[in-house]
Amino acid sequence: MENSDKRLAERLRLEPYPLSSKYDIRWVLENQMGPNVLWLTEALCRHMDIRPGMRLLDMGCGKAISSVFLAREFGAKVWANDLWIPAKDNWERIVQAGMENEVFPIHAEAHALPYAEGFFEAVASLDSYHYYGTDDLYLKYILSFLKPGGQIGIVVPALMREFGDRVPEHLTQAGPDGKPFWDSAECFSIRTLDWWRRHWTQTELVDVEVAETIPDGWREWLMWAEALDELGMGFPDEAPALREDRGEYLGFAVLVARRREVRS
Repeated sequence: MENSDKRLAERLRLEPYPLSSKYDIRWVLENQMGPNVLWLTEALCRHMDIRPGMRLLDMGCGKAISSVFLAREFGAKVWANDLWIPAKDNWERIVQAGMENEVFPIHAEAHALPYAEGFFEAVASLDSYHYYGTDDLYLKYILSFLKPGGQIGIVVPALMREFGDRVPEHLTQAGPDGKPFWDSAECFSIRTLDWWRRHWTQTELVDVEVAETIPDGWREWLMWAEALDELGMGFPDEAPALREDRGEYLGFAVLVARRREVRS
């Protein structure tokens, strides 16, 4: 590892994420698609019962580095499902990571999943579920692939409190890249922790076991965004909005629930 990478790795070595710190920082950066997904995965895994050999769906896995992490650190058999990244590309990354017997890439849209009913023992989604899971009927759909008693866990960007009548100006003004942080065409799927808790509990399909925000999640998000900017990889440039917001509105929500047993 070059000295510059060593310095960067040390800078991004955070005490809450000892497992993530074992991974080559350049590999993580080159395969990033937003906030550091290994940090988010490690934060989620504190609350999930992931056992060696269990079948786990990594929904919206991006470039599958979260899938590699889940398999390597916890011994799960992971189905790495994504729409935007071809399975062929993820397979190459998986093979390079030496995890071809543990991680299986799938190219599928979130509403057209090719799995058998009750196939998975756990479902995880990192920085993805808010793009499709706000649909009132989606939880029932994805739970059909999870066996009764299995866990579903998500980490999503979240509002720390509601905006009120309008989106705050510091989130809508254009940043250095000419784009605002808050894109009204996409960002209204970012909801509060309480919204997500109600969204799941009202279905009566799951028992919510964990509903919390990541402590200092905005600081970790900003730290990552600033590192990306310095490397010329920060597109879109999220750092200015996060720096001004200081966690007033922006952060991450963690939810873990268990599918209720089917009553005879």
